[in-house]
Amino acid sequence: MTTTEQSQAAVEFEAMEIEAITQVVARVEHAQRNELPEEFVGLFRADAIWTTGHGRRLFGREDIAAFTRQVLPGAMRESTVTYEVEHVLFIRPDVAAVKVRAQYRTPDGEPLGNPGSPMYVMSKEDGEWRLTACQNTEVFEAA
Repeated sequence: MTTTEQSQAAVEFEAMEIEAITQVVARVEHAQRNELPEEFVGLFRADAIWTTGHGRRLFGREDIAAFTRQVLPGAMRESTVTYEVEHVLFIRPDVAAVKVRAQYRTPDGEPLGNPGSPMYVMSKEDGEWRLTACQNTEVFEAA
């Protein structure tokens, strides 16, 4: 394989992995919009860590599950949320830092409050990308 072919293969591989990561983020959005705690929790590694948007630190899927089962049902009664992958940094081929733009919206689609800026560190486990270390942060934009 030539250097050009190797470079092209690397670009194609990265594009496929970014698409797979984007699909995980879409599943996060789907689970939240539809208030599906089990679907949400299933996206995490068993030993994952997560810091919520309000600073609560959760260690392991069990903690994440308990918190999610408590807060997600009913959370989307008066709003919805969208997530957009802004940037993917591959730390290794099987580990990526994923910057996401989150925006809560009214049922009519109008922005509601400040956007969020989650950071998801994801790892590829048994061929699937999993949420491994995540932190949600609200963005306070200048007036």
